[in-house]
Amino acid sequence: MPIKTLDASTSRPTEAARRLPTLTLAAALSLGSAIALGLARFAYALLLPSMKLDLGWSFAQAGAMNTANALGYLLGALAFPRLAHRWSAGTLFGGGCVATALLMAGSGLFADTHSLLGLRVVTGVSSAAIFISGGVLAARLASARPRDAGLVLGLYYGGTGWGIVASSVLVPLTIFNVAHGWQFAWFALALACAVFSTVAIGAARKIESVHATGASAGHSYSATEASRWPRFSPALAGYGLFGVGYIGYMTFIVALLRNAGMSAVVVTGFYLLLGVATVVSARVWSSLLDRMRGGQALAVLNTLLAIATLLPALFTQPWVAFASGLLFGATFLSAVASTTAFVRHNLPASHWAKGISAFTIVFAFGQIVGPMVIGWVSDGAGLARGLVYSALLLAAGAVLAACQKPLR
Repeated sequence: MPIKTLDASTSRPTEAARRLPTLTLAAALSLGSAIALGLARFAYALLLPSMKLDLGWSFAQAGAMNTANALGYLLGALAFPRLAHRWSAGTLFGGGCVATALLMAGSGLFADTHSLLGLRVVTGVSSAAIFISGGVLAARLASARPRDAGLVLGLYYGGTGWGIVASSVLVPLTIFNVAHGWQFAWFALALACAVFSTVAIGAARKIESVHATGASAGHSYSATEASRWPRFSPALAGYGLFGVGYIGYMTFIVALLRNAGMSAVVVTGFYLLLGVATVVSARVWSSLLDRMRGGQALAVLNTLLAIATLLPALFTQPWVAFASGLLFGATFLSAVASTTAFVRHNLPASHWAKGISAFTIVFAFGQIVGPMVIGWVSDGAGLARGLVYSALLLAAGAVLAACQKPLR
């Protein structure tokens, strides 16, 4: 009996020791998603009020900046399958990280709308290269430890939260009350991108060298079956509406809270909480991503996001805003992870890049439509009404995703 107890006690540390390198690599790789979304896209919500006031923009014009970024993201997603034939996922990941850091610095050098729009487009292209190639690398890493697959994917996508946390600290500290004072914040964000890149690129190289082969173990789908893209059109449609709805929230929520009279300290605390919740979301939803092989995971997450988006539109108390940020942060990147999990569950490894690109394309379409449409509604009926529309679109996306069955 004592021998059995000793064996059991020693097996647990051994298992933990085996898991640790995989989870550490996933966490390091996740700094790529922190760059692609947390810094390159979502940090703009903190810059928007200052830039809108300084440059005399309407909400539609302010939303157009994220629309431009999403347009570049779409172009990058469309180009990715062809680029992936010429360069490895690790090379595209590293190139995207370096380019994004340089482009973020460039955004601090201009103060005219057209130049900023152009930079946002190109930044979207480089962000797509990071995000899709990182998703492919994360899927390979997940296949190395199938029991932790959901956690590995959640860690990668949840890394966006590190970018949100970094921007929630850096932007308020580096926006100065002078003409074009927001430009200094872009330089600070570019520096954060450069620091994150050094860690993320090293992880990508290691994953590519160790897990380049054998990623398809455990899957037995034919290429003919995998190529039937219409078979997961409900999931694609639901994800497209997720793109419209979530980006409306992430673009205008800070402006809504400021317009409701909340102090800069409260708004910074809200954004910091949202980022921390995003980081820890990997553990919360990992079992859901492992168990649900159809569109059910995306349906559940879209429903929760609709609730989180509706709360600050109906109630303006700070505690409601914090509850909304906590729920939204703990959910929205797991919705992204659910599509990679769907691809991994239902397609062979040779089709992962195409499958992830397909979801990224509809996601990008949604993000193009979202900021301008919600901005246009907000100009006419107020920011709260714009978020109500975002919540309705997320709910519709949940219904569509629920109709998606596994492809097996």
